[in-house]
Amino acid sequence: MTQQSALPTAQDAKRRLAVPDYINIGVFSALYFMIVALCALASNIAFGVAGNLLLPAFAALLAGPVFMLLNARVRAFGAITTMGVVLGLFLFVSGHFATSLVTGIAFPLLGDLVARLGTYRNKAALLGGYVLFSFGCAGPILPIWLMKGAYIASLERKGKDSAYIASLFDHVNMATFAGAMLAIVVGALAGGVFGLVLLRRHFAKAGVTQ
Repeated sequence: MTQQSALPTAQDAKRRLAVPDYINIGVFSALYFMIVALCALASNIAFGVAGNLLLPAFAALLAGPVFMLLNARVRAFGAITTMGVVLGLFLFVSGHFATSLVTGIAFPLLGDLVARLGTYRNKAALLGGYVLFSFGCAGPILPIWLMKGAYIASLERKGKDSAYIASLFDHVNMATFAGAMLAIVVGALAGGVFGLVLLRRHFAKAGVTQ
């Protein structure tokens, strides 16, 4: 019995994605996109322009259950990467900087690799993978610090007035950069733990292990 239960664990991380897996990825990608969109709306309502800087952290906090359940359902390399790329591609196509696509590929891929080390079952590997995955959502805000001139020009092309731009860049410095990145880590850890708790309580058959 022990041998039979251990065998699928080793095989899961190596198997290729199948059609049912892509269906699951599509469903969870849609849920993830909805969470990011709702977080964008809520953060702007609650914090105004400065809410843009905290959007990736809010998304990381709320999307943990989606990430963990995707891994419990699929458990194959490529699922995490694909979900991140879907969002990154949408953001890029909708007018955000190329950093959206770069982070949407690079960080989910790294997260996928880390989760794979634990065969998509080990809690520590899943949490580490989720933290990395969550940085994939940071692409739209990175130019605020790294490409200030280009970002201002893009806002002006979108019709944003000088008051809006000034209120945004009142918060732009290295301290807020460090704070925003740290907030992603904290949000991802909290959201990831919450996702694991939900799996343990409501999806016991998912087989997530220590």
